[in-house]
Amino acid sequence: MSGLTHFDDQGAAHMVDVSDKAVTARIAIAEGWVKMARQTYDIIIEGRAKKGDVIGIARLAGIMGAKKTAELIPLCHPLPITKVSVEITPDPDLPGLRIEATVKTTGQTGVEMEALTAVSTAALTVHDMAKAVDKAMEIGGIRVILKDGGKSGRYEAT
Repeated sequence: MSGLTHFDDQGAAHMVDVSDKAVTARIAIAEGWVKMARQTYDIIIEGRAKKGDVIGIARLAGIMGAKKTAELIPLCHPLPITKVSVEITPDPDLPGLRIEATVKTTGQTGVEMEALTAVSTAALTVHDMAKAVDKAMEIGGIRVILKDGGKSGRYEAT
């Protein structure tokens, strides 16, 4: 299992010991999208969804998701998150919504999982709020596009 830090020498899953790592400022940005029918897109953008403000509620869900990551992902460390922002941008060319989450901390491990969870939770919330009118919505493109801080340095997606 060489290179996979969440497994010990016998192949058993374990939480990585970060106690010897330096405390540094860390940031991660993740993105994703929800693709939907044009009619669904129009309902959301025009504020006509029966469940309410889809974009506003999805933004809050993404923030909450980031804060709950260690409860959802078994081997994630609970982190003192210092910032979470979730931007949801309508994209008529999809048609759908583009989601970007930024998470920051000062700690001994990164916040990539928190950023990915924020995007995922926001996307799932959009789906939940609009599924009554569009059962064929697609969620995709969820990935880390920037990670900085810590020993491994900076990563930017191309």
